[in-house]
Amino acid sequence: MIEGLPAHGVPAEQVLAELRGLREADLPTHGGRLFAYVYDPDVPGLDELARAAYAISAHVNGLDPTAFPSLLAMENALVAAAGRLLGAGPATAAPAMVGSVTSGGTESLLLAVKAARDAATTREPRIVVPSTAHAAFAKAAHYLRVALDVVPVGDDLRADVAATAERIGPDTVLIAGSAPSYAHGVVDPIPELAALAAERGVRCHVDACFGGWVLPYLRRLGAGLPAFGFDVPGVTSVSVDLHKYAYAPKGVSLLLHRDASLRLPQYFAYADWPGYTMINPVVSSTRSGGPIAAALATLRHIGDDGYLALAAKTREAVSVLAAAVRAAEGVRLFAPPETTVVCLAAEPGVDLFVLADELAARGWHTQPQLAYAKLPPTLHLTVTAAVSATAADFAPDLTAAVAATRTRGPVALPPELVRTAGALTPEMVTPELIEGLAGGLGLGDGGTGPMAAVNTLLDAAPPALREALLAGFLSLLQRPAW
Repeated sequence: MIEGLPAHGVPAEQVLAELRGLREADLPTHGGRLFAYVYDPDVPGLDELARAAYAISAHVNGLDPTAFPSLLAMENALVAAAGRLLGAGPATAAPAMVGSVTSGGTESLLLAVKAARDAATTREPRIVVPSTAHAAFAKAAHYLRVALDVVPVGDDLRADVAATAERIGPDTVLIAGSAPSYAHGVVDPIPELAALAAERGVRCHVDACFGGWVLPYLRRLGAGLPAFGFDVPGVTSVSVDLHKYAYAPKGVSLLLHRDASLRLPQYFAYADWPGYTMINPVVSSTRSGGPIAAALATLRHIGDDGYLALAAKTREAVSVLAAAVRAAEGVRLFAPPETTVVCLAAEPGVDLFVLADELAARGWHTQPQLAYAKLPPTLHLTVTAAVSATAADFAPDLTAAVAATRTRGPVALPPELVRTAGALTPEMVTPELIEGLAGGLGLGDGGTGPMAAVNTLLDAAPPALREALLAGFLSLLQRPAW
């Protein structure tokens, strides 16, 4: 336990040592063996540069760009860089593209929905998204009281344009597609979706948070990927995270609009009180300039040629990992590895969640994805440039992990726990019940230990119960030590 407010101040070096000690329990953020959460380019000196840039602007407040024009200059530079990468500029139909820096992809998607909602005249706004769209769309709909119409994807895991057309109605204010989808790494048919949106007079948002910075480089390297940016008529907004494949530190995404009129409803302004007039382009008012400065430093240091080289390394790593999955008995590729994701499923006789634990025991940290509708559970591997140095080691470890998984057999939950879980409804989930389930699953105080039993239980539950159980488990972890 660490004391947040000691009676007497602690020396700086001791504080830093304590923080380093806490970090030792985390998964490794570098080294090319963590396939989720972090993005590692393996560029020497980049971390130090980003930290130094962050420190320069850490205490600068983005609330008022007239007081701190340095941040305004940095934001405009980031937006312009992304715009050029994503097809905007004098040579396209979008010379007046504008954008805003947000804290992450979820905020970018939330603001895209807000702008569409506030620009509409309907009192019951709705958005139409494919079932593979990021969960942040559901969060935006929940927060903003917008109805969410989810359209099942086709057998190719891509948005179904015809089914989307059937769901668009008089209250639809926005449709969306992914470039690519996070779960499977495939790109939706953005030109067709955008043409449909233009025909129906609704906005079309491209969620390129995950791949928007790397897909243009993959296309330059010869990948047969469709256009998805502002060079596609009908695309009205695009989101792209710089803390993903632009390799900036966490906390920087961009929401880009084809023109300023489309962005204007995104703003919140309020003058009817005795204080300063609040005017915010994004959700936050006070914002540290640290992440923005770190992002700009990262982009300028790596440069266009550097990003092309990093994309080439990533593409090669994807190829090596995909080949390893194809060669291993007991697993199969679930989606085409066309971008930066390797998504695999298990064959009969191999428990996917046990396999995830076996891979973790060998130093490979994947992201299990639970079954959904007709889709089986899968393992998601986000591949970054750093993986190119370790990819060749994956094949033998995957083979060994599959063999160990067969030997262990599937997870066998305690019968009493199965009976209890089988009778649950979301309304029945209480803190006391969660503590009992956690004990039955052998969970301690958190951490990164074996999770096969937990994932097996969650996989058997319907989505609404999964949500309640996971919220309860997280609440159990997020308790202060008194």
